[in-house]
Amino acid sequence: MRQRRTTAKIAAVTAVTALAASVLTATTAGSASAVACADVDVSYATGTNLSGDGTPSDSGPDPVYDALVAALNARTAGKTVSYYRVKYPADLRPGSASAGNRNLVEHITAQAAACPNQKFVLTGYSQGANVVDNAIGVGSLGALTGGPTVAVIPAAIEPRVKSIVLYGNPIRGFPMYKKVTGTYQSRTLDDCATGDPICGGGFDGNAHAAYSLPAHSNPAADFIAARI
Repeated sequence: MRQRRTTAKIAAVTAVTALAASVLTATTAGSASAVACADVDVSYATGTNLSGDGTPSDSGPDPVYDALVAALNARTAGKTVSYYRVKYPADLRPGSASAGNRNLVEHITAQAAACPNQKFVLTGYSQGANVVDNAIGVGSLGALTGGPTVAVIPAAIEPRVKSIVLYGNPIRGFPMYKKVTGTYQSRTLDDCATGDPICGGGFDGNAHAAYSLPAHSNPAADFIAARI
């Protein structure tokens, strides 16, 4: 069976560097198929060039996503959960984060109309965190891999967004040094690994690739499960 490798290109604080991480073939993606009008819909926006092989952002191996799905599934017995991977370029071209921003809001808006009782969880890793930042009105323009906000979750849907998890959120690092505040602050877990150069001003590139580890996926799943 052909081994697949995932390469994540990470831009450091003062220069763009390449960070490669080897991952096992995804084992949980198959369990994340959509359920019509599930109790909870979890949206996830992947990081920049995570597949490393041209695979679209909404498919292919993603260790951060896989770890979160596995951890959350173990904590949501008795609930139905659907998973949606945001469709966007997830690359370094201008407009990438904004395209993801639009797709995420369109998905949530459509789901809210089709499933009036459904609750929502928003998650994103690296550039994917920028996608979510835009969708909740915080904005990522000026951040590494950020972009203009082109759509926000409608006010009528906002109370149904129960939890937000952000990994390695670029708005927290150079040059913005910003955090999620306002309406969604109390519902947001903004996880920045020690030494992460993207969100914490550190110099450990491996830290930005660590969000698939249980030290990050388990607290994230606990945070979500307690709010849905």
